[in-house]
Amino acid sequence: MSQQTIKQQARRTAREMAEKRRKQREERERRVIDLAERVMVAIGERDAAMAATEKRAGEALRELTEREGMPLGEAVQWCGETITVREATRLRRLASESQADDGRERDSAQTGDAASVAGAGSGRAGAGSSVG
Repeated sequence: MSQQTIKQQARRTAREMAEKRRKQREERERRVIDLAERVMVAIGERDAAMAATEKRAGEALRELTEREGMPLGEAVQWCGETITVREATRLRRLASESQADDGRERDSAQTGDAASVAGAGSGRAGAGSSVG
């Protein structure tokens, strides 16, 4: 075997090994990305579930204090003291903010609908049709 043939074979083997290692790194990176994505999705789902749960608790506390006229400290006692007054205050505030946000979203959706109806009618006013 000539020196030239030995060098060519060595280069080919080195390139094949480099390609094999590159493919392994790419496969590993795909697995790592997939696993990291699964972690982030699970954390996001946890956060969403926690927010929804806290909102429900806050709404119930608001009903205890507003509808039933119960002082917050007494409401906490009725809850088996599983939360503190401070936590109950935070939960009620969260429910109030959430309710206000929901109201603003409904208002802006209704305002947007009214604007689009008015806009649609204004272009056809000369044709004798009206929006009503």
